[in-house]
Amino acid sequence: MSFSDYKTALVTGASSGIGAAVVERLRRENLEVHAVARSAAALEELAARTGCIPHAIDVTDRVALAKLAGEVEFDILVNNAGVDRPKKFLEAEDGDIDLLVDVNLRAVLHLCRLIVPGMAARDRGHVVNISSIAGLYNFGGNSTYHATKAGVSMLSNQLRIDTFGKRVRVTEICPGRVATDIFSHVHGNDPSVRERFIDGFELPQASDIADAIAFALAAPIAVNIGHMEITPTLQVMGGLQTARPQAKEPQP
Repeated sequence: MSFSDYKTALVTGASSGIGAAVVERLRRENLEVHAVARSAAALEELAARTGCIPHAIDVTDRVALAKLAGEVEFDILVNNAGVDRPKKFLEAEDGDIDLLVDVNLRAVLHLCRLIVPGMAARDRGHVVNISSIAGLYNFGGNSTYHATKAGVSMLSNQLRIDTFGKRVRVTEICPGRVATDIFSHVHGNDPSVRERFIDGFELPQASDIADAIAFALAAPIAVNIGHMEITPTLQVMGGLQTARPQAKEPQP
């Protein structure tokens, strides 16, 4: 299957970063691309630049998503929208947990529920789930995010089982650090944030992730590229730490 066999795509989290880059890349293939995000102004600018169809929708708004899914038969679904509230789980708050579960996992589940059955019925479709290396590896201070992305990773595998026998392909993209504005969204729009996460590093660009997605979409129908882990060359996961027990406070 090539791009010519797909006609319509839905991309969430499309107003900036990886989502906007995916919209731009798919529009270059003359696909009808529906771009979903909360920021109406950013979507209108993206639409003016690319010719995509903007939808100012929060991915937690199931009614709005169901209406859109009922109006358009989507051949491609790119679940990209995501949020983060980095903190150790010992310091987690209920609002943080609810937000991450609602956006990072529950919205993905519902969009797949709304769109994938139609793909199976038409024997044509491709789901691209943007997870994270956080769904596969452990590193400190981000437990809820890790848990939600691990759920997306497992869902990607399960979708292939549930659509077995149909030409519905599922690709999980697991980015490491990418040079996008996600860090300012999470940590605040301060120059120190860019210095901490981007400046001086050799990082993939959002367009690199979009090109990887395009590669998976354009593969022959007999080929399902199930999992792509994309990290900077100079980033590695893993490592071993051993802690000494903390000294106990003397009892009064």
